[in-house]
Amino acid sequence: MKILRIIPSMNPKGGGPCQGIRNSIPEMKKSGVENEVVCLDLPNSEYLGKDNFVIHTIGTSKNLWGYSKNLLPWLLKNFEKYDAVIVHGLWTYHSYATVKAWKKFKKQNIKFPKLFVMPHGMLDPYFQTAKGRKLKAIRNWIYWKIIENKVINSADGVLFTCEEELLLAKNPFKPYFPKKELNIGYGIEPPPVFLEKMTAAFAEKVPAWNGKPFILFLSRIHEKKGVDLLIKSYNKLQKDAPSPLERAEEGLPQLIIAGPLGSNYAKEMQKLAENNNNILFAGMLNGDSKWGAFYNCECFVLPSHQENFGIAIVEAMACKKPVLITNKVNIWREIASENGGFIANDTEEDIQMLLNKFLTLSKKEKTIMGENAFHTYQKYFSIEKAAEKMIETLWN
Repeated sequence: MKILRIIPSMNPKGGGPCQGIRNSIPEMKKSGVENEVVCLDLPNSEYLGKDNFVIHTIGTSKNLWGYSKNLLPWLLKNFEKYDAVIVHGLWTYHSYATVKAWKKFKKQNIKFPKLFVMPHGMLDPYFQTAKGRKLKAIRNWIYWKIIENKVINSADGVLFTCEEELLLAKNPFKPYFPKKELNIGYGIEPPPVFLEKMTAAFAEKVPAWNGKPFILFLSRIHEKKGVDLLIKSYNKLQKDAPSPLERAEEGLPQLIIAGPLGSNYAKEMQKLAENNNNILFAGMLNGDSKWGAFYNCECFVLPSHQENFGIAIVEAMACKKPVLITNKVNIWREIASENGGFIANDTEEDIQMLLNKFLTLSKKEKTIMGENAFHTYQKYFSIEKAAEKMIETLWN
């Protein structure tokens, strides 16, 4: 079996979908399933050339829609090589071009690949209701009526990473009549075994770290991620001490925020935290420094207003770390069912309560929760199970 993945970019800075592809392809190869990727990147992009699978680069696009004159003819020429095609993500030219090319190819050929679409949370109602997104919501509604409904409703199936995503996708747009709605799950590779060099790499990136376990946020520093809620909640916890934290064995740990710092929002967050020396910004972490962050933290926190899966959440669980998240993270049900962390609403008050609730646990209770988190990862989010489910879904 040979699969083609279609995605605008394989740049890791773009978020989870490209990382999900990188996680699943090597595991699927163990079962004899080959995968290739086509994207709108330049062939000399610095983040390419390191993967052990074929990536076809057909040149970057310079407009917001992501139009590329090369994509549609490339697809028409190459569809015959594949048994299945998966479109990753929505709302840009790549999904429109794929369906257009696929329909044309079907008319001209007896044998053609199955077509699947994987929205990666892009059908979440949040994007139509969030404050500050009114114009984008109107734009999306119009785009859905004209183009995107044909993508979803024409494909052989729509692939979801969890049950919550599948259920939420039914709400924001009409007509919504996918031929099949398939919860295929999502997984990550096991983390590398801990080595002391990981701690050293992390310490080099964050020289103000005091060497003690800390609260870790590791993601894009974006408004959707609720970073402002986290900083404000942490500031209040520190300001209001003494508090129930007096009962904690280690007191208030440092808060380390890891993620790219170039955006205006990231700069606003640094300003919000500038009077608190206990809040440290690490910048983007990868490799040893990233795993050093996971292995040395006390817990992982992601107070998102919307999160489809959250690869970093699962990476933390795979490192036996409790996770503190909101019920707007779509995998919250699985985590809650196994007691792998605490869940809260996405408000400042609730995030403060979430932090306080965790920090007042005993060391033993935190360790047990970390073990539960690891069990959650093994049960729901291992790459082996996700790859097996993907192959089974595409084959049937």
